[in-house]
Amino acid sequence: MSIEDLEPKKPKGHEVGADLSKLSVGELAELIETLKAEIARVDQTLAAKQSSKNAAESVFKR
Repeated sequence: MSIEDLEPKKPKGHEVGADLSKLSVGELAELIETLKAEIARVDQTLAAKQSSKNAAESVFKR
């Protein structure tokens, strides 16, 4: 057994639907910023995929 096994483990991140009541005001604000950044990342990926899909559809709709 190593010393790392004795240290408490921090959660790896927020899980959707997890209990928010245990988070501090600062942690909640940080979570909001993290989620906003993730939403922006998902939006960018969605836009890129939609663009690819539209390009493919235009090729096959003659």
